[in-house]
Amino acid sequence: MAQIDSLFVTRLYRAALSEHGPAVDTGELAASCYSIAEDDEAGQDWCEENGYPGYTSYASLTDLPWRFPIFADLVKVLNAHVAAFADDLEFDLEGRALALEDIWINILPEGGSHSSHIHPHSVISGTTYVAMPEGTSALRLEDPRSARMMAAPPRRKGCRDELRTFVYAAPKVGDVLLWESWLRHEVPTNMSEDDRISVSFNYGWG
Repeated sequence: MAQIDSLFVTRLYRAALSEHGPAVDTGELAASCYSIAEDDEAGQDWCEENGYPGYTSYASLTDLPWRFPIFADLVKVLNAHVAAFADDLEFDLEGRALALEDIWINILPEGGSHSSHIHPHSVISGTTYVAMPEGTSALRLEDPRSARMMAAPPRRKGCRDELRTFVYAAPKVGDVLLWESWLRHEVPTNMSEDDRISVSFNYGWG
């Protein structure tokens, strides 16, 4: 009998923030995101200059946990989730924990999207979801082999998740998703009239 194995597995971690650490109030977190966005003139200018729909603090603020205590609480929770994921990935960290490198706010209004990208120079990346109105976009994850498939025929409709070229992860408010930073992903167009709010982050090993 033929033996068929799955090789080189890509892992996606999904959990409620509340599974680790102190509770994080997503309502307070959303209010903090809006407050920061309103005051962050440098971030607003960067978004306008670069054609970013909505708002991101990615290019302007590096000290969110210092500015708002709720972000400091969030980082404590994320540290525990990332440690759990690193354990699942069986990383040999040689006694050094993965550490937060960047954390930033994303506010996507109706019609906003974030094109396909990776997070170079990091080990684990992820997002926690603060506001996910009905009809808003899921996260789209791309098979890292897609550029090498060349003449391969398309997959059957309804094929197994591990065989799909693209997988859509539809998180709920209060969820956290983690993946290895080389995994290409994007946020398709927000079709909701309300803002889609998330907080993204990178962890490195050094």
